[in-house]
Order: sequence, then C-alpha cells, then structure tokens
Amino acid sequence: MNQKTTALLLSALTLGALSLRAQTAAPATPAAPPAAAPVAAPAAPTASWTFTPAFASQYMFRGVKLGGAGFQPTLEYDYDVLAIGVWSNFPFDPSKVPGQSNPEFDFYGSYKFDVVKDTLNLQPGFTFYTYPRANRSNGFYKDTFEPNIAANYTAGAFTLTPKLYYDMVLKGPTVELNAAYAVPLKDAGTELDFAATVGSYKWTSAAPDQGADVKNYGNYWLLGVTVPYQIVKDTQKLSVGFAYTKGSDNYLKLGNTPKASNSGAIGRGVVTISYAITF
Repeated sequence: MNQKTTALLLSALTLGALSLRAQTAAPATPAAPPAAAPVAAPAAPTASWTFTPAFASQYMFRGVKLGGAGFQPTLEYDYDVLAIGVWSNFPFDPSKVPGQSNPEFDFYGSYKFDVVKDTLNLQPGFTFYTYPRANRSNGFYKDTFEPNIAANYTAGAFTLTPKLYYDMVLKGPTVELNAAYAVPLKDAGTELDFAATVGSYKWTSAAPDQGADVKNYGNYWLLGVTVPYQIVKDTQKLSVGFAYTKGSDNYLKLGNTPKASNSGAIGRGVVTISYAITF
C-alpha cells in the first residue's frame, strides 16, 4: 500500500538572442545578391547521468506519513526529452512506523512533447513502486504500477503542472495540481524555489488478501521552498529545503464496514538535504 512518486516538475524558459545587421548604402552599380545564410543544424541531443544522495527528516507521501527519517538517493539518466531513473528510501529506524516497507525502490520514466515551444508541453510517464520485504498477509503489496500524464505550462519563472495518475494495482486515480515559482537571489548566487501542491486520490483496492476490497481515499496539500547552491557549475549542486504537507478527509473502508480515519494522514514539516552530481 506504501507508495512514493516523484515531487514537482519544472520547465526552463529559453530566451533566443536577436541579432541586428547594420545597413549600408546601395552601390552605384548592380551587385550580385548576397548568398543565403546557411541554416544552423539543430543541436545534437545531450545525455547525462545524475546521482543525488539525499536525507529527509520524514517520509511523507500524498499527505500520509510512511516513515521517519531516512536516506533517499536517486539515480537518473536524461537524454534530450527522455528521463528514466530510480528513487529509493532506506529508513534509519524501520520500527518508527509499524508495517512500513524497508527498503523501497521506485523506477520511473517520462517523455516530453512540445505543444508550444518553451511554453507548454505534455509529459506522459510512469512509476513502478517496489517493496522487496513487504508482507502481503499484513496488507502490503510488493509492487504497484502507476502511469501518469502531466501538462507543464511555463511563463517566466512560474510553472503550473496539472497531473493525472492511475494506479493499476490499487485501482484508482490521483488528481494533482503543482505550482512552482523561482525568486533569484543574485547577491547570494542562488534562488528561492517555491513549490505548492494540492491533490486528491481514491483507490478501491488499497490492500491485498483482506477478504474484501479495501478502499482508501483522501486529499492532501504541500507548501515548500528549496535553496540550491551551485558548488561546481553544471555538475554539482547542494540543495536545502523545507516543506509542510498535510492529509485531510482520508479514510479506509473494508468491504461494507463503516469507514475509519487514516491515522497516517497528518500534518508534518519535512527538512531535506541533497547533493546532485551530474556526469
């Protein structure tokens, strides 16, 4: 039943430089027309790997606490508009949240399609959540699969991303709206990356082998800010962040029994520290 997905998607706005050509007086005698300027070939796609070891003070997912403090490394491969990677979670104290899976490995991928260049793109993707030590008899799946699609709209430093997920194992959708805004701090050589999320989900098969369907549904929101520091230009970046997230109206329902509040849906502040290395 535990899951993790990726956090907020940001798109960068690229400004094209305009060149001006000085005009000269026409020659007295006819001259041959200038040769047409060669058309620049499109830039070749670039490929890179990024390894990001990270530490989080708590493991919160869609407004539900899934674990305490832990080590959460990510490895991602990017090729032009294609991204694939794996996110993982290793709790420092697995006994802190009874029944949590330890460890967790989430394999993900996405591909971007431009609709309006540098302004709007569509991004289908997926996450394959895996929990090697999960025990089905205790109500936990060993893996789930969640396709998704996002639309990224960028205007200057502002990005808005509505996103739709559907978990094929938990059998239900998640609808989410993400917003991001970057405030430059030129004197400090960094910026403030603000993020906000609101979402809602409804799963009709949230736990296996319970004798009846287990429904889980609820709402959640998040507000956060991250400060990145470029240690080595384009290759190494330290980021420190804080976010407050909260789940609400979150219930579990087994078959025809009355619904029960999900005790894991709470409000918590989360501190994260990460160091991204790109090569």
